[in-house]
Amino acid sequence: MLLAIDVGNTNVTLGMFEGDSLRATWRLATDIDRLADEYGSLILGLVQHSGLSPSDVKESAMTCVVPELEPVFKTVCERYFGVTPLEVGVGTRTGLKVLYDTPRDVGADRVVDAIAAIRNYGPPPLIVVDIGTATVFDAVNAEGEYLGGAIAPGPGIAFEALIRRAAKLYRVEFQRPEFAIGRNTVAALQSGLIFGYVGLVEGIVARIKGELGGEARVIGTGGYAATIARETNIIDAVDADLTLKGLRIVFDMNRS
Repeated sequence: MLLAIDVGNTNVTLGMFEGDSLRATWRLATDIDRLADEYGSLILGLVQHSGLSPSDVKESAMTCVVPELEPVFKTVCERYFGVTPLEVGVGTRTGLKVLYDTPRDVGADRVVDAIAAIRNYGPPPLIVVDIGTATVFDAVNAEGEYLGGAIAPGPGIAFEALIRRAAKLYRVEFQRPEFAIGRNTVAALQSGLIFGYVGLVEGIVARIKGELGGEARVIGTGGYAATIARETNIIDAVDADLTLKGLRIVFDMNRS
């Protein structure tokens, strides 16, 4: 089996693949102070709780946007599963032509998301909207080339900044209010948070579609994507496991 690991700024997402089949997924909070042995014991417990065995892991692939954690998860793979992970980054064969001004500046997670979108939701043009710590838009043209996109703060970061700077505002649950016109502070905050990000996604996607010059399918992923997608018809599909699927595809390309 293949253990796929996506280390993000807020969460670490893991998946176990048996061939093309994703057998199990898990999520952990990202903590740069956590040691390899702490992560290792947590992941072992999750694997075993799912009825799987560490010995089932024969291969591994990872992407990491937190540089401090790259050696940590490499150690986890080697010490607890006996495999050396493919670390997707600059120089990894992906089959995706990147037309960014400086291709090495494109995060590995953005590249594998685009690859997974092409494979699972193509043909291009495509737009991937990853709504998590950041809200990231990735554009793939009709020729299957990665062009770039847009990056905005994610809902969680934006909301934390708001309540930190506004003394009388406070945390509320990330859920849809009944009306856009909030009649109390909780509803008003939820309206701004949910419908505000719906507007952001719709606006940027519309601009990217215009620049792509044709109708593009829009694929949502990330922790907030399902909530936002329920409020708009601009997102054609939501795939919470898009990055993990992309990791498996890239691993297969580099297997030998």
